[in-house]
Amino acid sequence: MAKFKWEGTTRAGELRRGTMEAASEEAVMSRLRADQITPRKVSRAAREINITLGTGVGEKDLVVFTRQLATMIDAGLPLVQCLDILASQSENPHFAKILQSVKSSVEAGATFSDALRRHPRVFDELYVNLIHAGEVGGILDTILNRLGTYIEKAQKLKRQLKSALIYPAVVMTVAVGVVVVMLTWVIPVFEGMYAEFEGAALPKPTQFVIGLSNSFASQWFIFAGVLAAIVGAVVMINRNPRGKLMLHRLLLRIPVIGPVLRKIVVARFTRTLGTLLTSGVPILDSLEICAKTSGNKVVEAAIMNARARIAEGKDLAGPLGEGGVFPPMVVQMIGVGEQTGAMDQMLQKIADFYEDEVDVAVAAMTKLIEPFMMVFLGVVIGGLIVAMYLPIFELAGNINVD
Repeated sequence: MAKFKWEGTTRAGELRRGTMEAASEEAVMSRLRADQITPRKVSRAAREINITLGTGVGEKDLVVFTRQLATMIDAGLPLVQCLDILASQSENPHFAKILQSVKSSVEAGATFSDALRRHPRVFDELYVNLIHAGEVGGILDTILNRLGTYIEKAQKLKRQLKSALIYPAVVMTVAVGVVVVMLTWVIPVFEGMYAEFEGAALPKPTQFVIGLSNSFASQWFIFAGVLAAIVGAVVMINRNPRGKLMLHRLLLRIPVIGPVLRKIVVARFTRTLGTLLTSGVPILDSLEICAKTSGNKVVEAAIMNARARIAEGKDLAGPLGEGGVFPPMVVQMIGVGEQTGAMDQMLQKIADFYEDEVDVAVAAMTKLIEPFMMVFLGVVIGGLIVAMYLPIFELAGNINVD
């Protein structure tokens, strides 16, 4: 698909200009004639250089689009007209261009799901597969409403995950910043003051802190290099499949944080699988999508193993229980859902339960981590301050004795 500039006249003789994505100039002219516009000039448009961070489309944009499209489809508006209206109304110019491209693809004869599939960074496999199921089943408006609900729930889980990880990271960053400031500017002031005490022996803690400050001031690049090496090692390990698996397994085993992450993983998996199965997506395709969107390599491996076992004729509950990732209660409830033929409803109930559990777990984790962080800050920063004031305390004690 390429972008073309066109110029033509309507039946009333009105001059029109615009741009259009199509496979060739002939396709542009054919589409213009179908719109009752006589083409006068068609040329390939100059390539635009767009620099966007990430996808350029936020989850809020996607939720609003999905909800509005569901309402329009339910009201009986043609899909092409819906896409045209939503593209013109979008406050995000990047998303508006994508919707115009989707509209052009649909006008050229592609299905809605195929048109969305050409923009994988915005519309992932789950989104595209659900739209395809809605097209095949003739329930596109229902599927779109389910998608809107799913994206909103997924967005809430992401916010909870960020709050679970960001708080300790911010506190650690502040602690490191304070220590650097003290080593660089505060402790040298004390060192200069104690240098005036000729013949006075400084306590060992004070000598250690002053030596550390001098080393940091003169050899800061070594400290920065060690930090950069640690960050680089983590990045390299994360790029390696086996290393990434190891890191993700470690995350799930970290005290306090690990159980919260496990609850988030369970809520995401059950919500995604339940939404896909309710919409009529086959179980094997659903599990593959769930694995890719799990966000954790350990969970992905467990789901893919279950998928392979199901392909051999096994049930879902047994292989999920073998992985050790999903709690026994979840496995048993999925087993009951399989036996009663209501697994999609059971999955949605599990997702609701665990999303509530995540709310409670994140609040409890924050309360639990807070005193540990305060103790850490007190020991590190307080230790530096006490070490620098020890000579003053000793001097004051000697004066009182005299």
